[in-house]
Amino acid sequence: MTSIKYYQPWRKLVRILLILIALGLPFLRVKGESALRFDIPSLTLHVFGSRIAMDEFFLVLLAILFLSFLIILITILFGRIWCGWFCPQTVISDLTRFIDRVAKGRAYGLIVTAGIILPLSALLAADVLWFFVSPYDFFQQIVSGTMHPVVGWSWTVLTIVTFLNFLFLRRSFCATVCPYAKMQGSLYDEQTMVIAMDPERRDECMGCDACVRTCPVEIDVREGVQAACINCPECIDACAHRMERRDRTSLIGYRFGLGGGNLNVWRKGVFLSAAGTLLFLVLLVYVLSERAKVEIIVLSDTRSTPRISRDGNVISAYILTITNRTDGDAVFEVQANSVQGKLMVIPDHVSVPKRGHERILVTVKTLKRVQRGKPELITISVASQNDRELAAQQKVTLVPPE
Repeated sequence: MTSIKYYQPWRKLVRILLILIALGLPFLRVKGESALRFDIPSLTLHVFGSRIAMDEFFLVLLAILFLSFLIILITILFGRIWCGWFCPQTVISDLTRFIDRVAKGRAYGLIVTAGIILPLSALLAADVLWFFVSPYDFFQQIVSGTMHPVVGWSWTVLTIVTFLNFLFLRRSFCATVCPYAKMQGSLYDEQTMVIAMDPERRDECMGCDACVRTCPVEIDVREGVQAACINCPECIDACAHRMERRDRTSLIGYRFGLGGGNLNVWRKGVFLSAAGTLLFLVLLVYVLSERAKVEIIVLSDTRSTPRISRDGNVISAYILTITNRTDGDAVFEVQANSVQGKLMVIPDHVSVPKRGHERILVTVKTLKRVQRGKPELITISVASQNDRELAAQQKVTLVPPE
């Protein structure tokens, strides 16, 4: 059993922090861009000053795999602790409890409830959109009346869905619809943390039903562990309040398995999920550390074939794409080399805007006679004139005509 007497003050603090993060993060700017936002027009993910373009979305896949294994690990160890403490559905449901108290006993209780939930739903829907559309642009579009139809309709649909959810579902969503609730049952083992009554103190129960009345998903914790339980400690605090009058601790608490032992990480499920979490974390960190600031792609121009010039040299055309992932415009020098030495490149300089790319046709000419029909491996490279470390290269094949 856990030793904390009352959990609700801690849960309240967590709710406040989560709301501040959710509402404040979209307004936070790092290097002139949103701290966390996926920009749909440019298909770019902004993450605390870093930018991940669509061609780098394998990084997002690695992050999703890391988070998936981490969630599995946390679920095996601590059950539905996410549901009870951190899930947005739970946080908002807890915050809307005052609405029921305001509407209770009033003739138009449902209207009063709807009138309070509707603006709250509009704010929550807008907060979701701010992770795709900058909130500064969002408010500017509202004031100027120039909001894009896609943004406007998205805001409307999200507001309606959120409104219906918190008007009619709230906690019942957690117990019936939530897919994570269905998944967690298959991840539990005999030592997963649950909320349960101490079996050795069952005879101390006063039968006051305080734990049942306070339960947000309307279950009776005295009947044993149930799938609908979201691991919120409200029943623990309700029992603690009643037992305090007898100078005793709560009969209900967080327990690692029904046996109520200590946390044990030496379990097969914990080991496998921890290994997966660590593996994808290492891969993600490694790929991020090796991420190139400049990338090139060189393809043979299929519209033309290599030819022999009058002086016996080979002329071949390639399509060169340069991606500049830095925060400044750059001019790149283009070079080509082979085992025979340096080759002529036209053009030999390319300007690429910041966080952009440039696609051009380059012509490569050998400066020495080559053997007809014998393929030769050449290297095409680019390097910034201002920062020679911003460089990339790729090997391609030059095939002289017969």
